[in-house]
Amino acid sequence: MNTAKPSLSRPLDDRVLVGVVGGIARRFGWNSTLLRVLYVVFSVLSAAFPGILAYLLLWLLMPEDG
Repeated sequence: MNTAKPSLSRPLDDRVLVGVVGGIARRFGWNSTLLRVLYVVFSVLSAAFPGILAYLLLWLLMPEDG
């Protein structure tokens, strides 16, 4: 039985922009659509800057699948 979690990477098949939120959702087994909605709500409530900065950093740090 293989219980290894998927690696933290940007998937090619579950992306809206570059796949950051899709990769996080896949890694933890969460629903990617729900996570995207929560991410946008959190970003808007925090004046957007921290959410945008975190997204950009993760885009640079997370490898792409394949």
